[in-house]
Amino acid sequence: MATRPTRPRRARNASATPSAPTAAAPSRERFVLDSAHVGDIQGAFGTIREHDVEGRRSIRARLVALLAIIGPGLIVMVGDNDAGGVSTYAQAGQSYGTSLLWVLLLLIPVLIVNQEMVVRLGAVTGVGHARLIAERFGRFWAWFSVIDLFVLNFLTIVTEFIGVNFALSFFGVSKYISVPIAAVLLVAITASGSFRTWERAMFVFVFANFLVVPLFFLAHPQAGQIAQDFVVPGIRGGISSTSVLLIIAIVGTTVAPWQLFFQQSNVIDKRITPRWINYERLDTTLGAFIVVVGAAALIAICAFAFRGTGYFGHFQNAGATAAGLTHTLGSPAGAFFAIVLLNASLIGAAALTLATSYAFGDLTGTRGSLHRSMREAPGFYLIFGLLISGAAGIVLIPHAPLGIITTAVQALAGVLLPSATVFLLLLCNDRDVLGPWRNATWLNAIACVIISVLVLLSLILMATTVFPTINVTRFALIGAGVLAVGLLGFGATLARARRVAAGVTVIDTEPQIPKSQWTMPPLALLERPRATRARSIALGSMWTYLVLSAALLIVKAAELAGA
Repeated sequence: MATRPTRPRRARNASATPSAPTAAAPSRERFVLDSAHVGDIQGAFGTIREHDVEGRRSIRARLVALLAIIGPGLIVMVGDNDAGGVSTYAQAGQSYGTSLLWVLLLLIPVLIVNQEMVVRLGAVTGVGHARLIAERFGRFWAWFSVIDLFVLNFLTIVTEFIGVNFALSFFGVSKYISVPIAAVLLVAITASGSFRTWERAMFVFVFANFLVVPLFFLAHPQAGQIAQDFVVPGIRGGISSTSVLLIIAIVGTTVAPWQLFFQQSNVIDKRITPRWINYERLDTTLGAFIVVVGAAALIAICAFAFRGTGYFGHFQNAGATAAGLTHTLGSPAGAFFAIVLLNASLIGAAALTLATSYAFGDLTGTRGSLHRSMREAPGFYLIFGLLISGAAGIVLIPHAPLGIITTAVQALAGVLLPSATVFLLLLCNDRDVLGPWRNATWLNAIACVIISVLVLLSLILMATTVFPTINVTRFALIGAGVLAVGLLGFGATLARARRVAAGVTVIDTEPQIPKSQWTMPPLALLERPRATRARSIALGSMWTYLVLSAALLIVKAAELAGA
């Protein structure tokens, strides 16, 4: 008979208790990375007191609580419809009409599953994503993830300022004016020292996203065609390498690595505890639907505005799309699109930069919190300021290689996304980290399929970046076959491991704690992670993947250097 060893427990601070204590429930101390993460929840639309244990039975009371908590999920989702997203959706509509709308519908469960796991990790552990990776997998993997995230995010922030330039140049504003003003605005909003002020500013961007609604009706859309293309998969003109790559671009711009780091840290920074997880889940689900509706609207706008004109099938960039809408729908349509692009660029730059600052703070121990002023957290805001100023500066350089930067963003996104999602899945199955909050079997099955598909899409994207003449359709079909075989083998391995585990009796001597009060104990008290078969397979596969991706990127770098 195997006995699970006991671990010492500390008394939990009353200030961190998320619900009413009971006589039989022992208390736990919640690990908190920063003292700023303890206190009232101060949201954009309300406040929940630190010691609030009130039961909320009426719809009105629950709505008031939701309004106070809502934020991280909406912001991370809307922030993902950034300048690159607007360009990608515009290209999809301008080149393939509404025939690719079904791709967006498939992305809703992907977004919800990924980000729901992040919500639980943030609320239950009180530790940022990068810090958890360091503690459970080693500092090598943590620094690899953060450095890769830094490079990818920095280059993506450059594309956000390119979007700012395209948007305001539509109104005749020089980039030497628009880009510096945008950079200063982003730093000023973030360094206010008030989480509530920052979140309210982000909601201005969120609400501005709804400008796609009047633009959508200006394009005179056909509801029947949109409904059909949402539910019936198809590709206008048939499958081709270009269409497959565009589908991958839609997935990549909607499901991004920085989302994991951002929302987990933002949930912690907002002081959301397990008591409020269901409200944050609703926030995330609402955000997933809003981001897909916004993306679909942009595709439909370009599909119907350019149908039957010389613009159809000739996408250049988002700036040219704004000019094209002016010619086909009138000046108001072009102006609306330019404002949507500007808004997307600003919220994208804000969220991406903050995600990077959070991640570096996790590993360097800087006092990273939006509750702290610039004087109280100089390192945190220094990273934010350097990222913003550096990215803006590159856009202002005459003849900067912006095309190469866009290519690099796509390739690096392909490298980081699989590793980030694998760590996410492993952490959400770590008994010591999530306890009763860890993944259910059915959720693991869905997550494994999602992650495997993302890995395949990332490999296709990287392979086509390095070898532009590759037959994408054939490569995708072969990859899908290998993926199916791999998933079946992995499932069989796990089933065999579960049968073995079922024959072992485990005596758990830990005190029973209500799920709503269970939080991860201090990191110093955690046992070292057990070397399970699933963990070994995942890390081994990731090593193989990284070696392959590194080789491909080195080949591409050599080609660019030669050119």
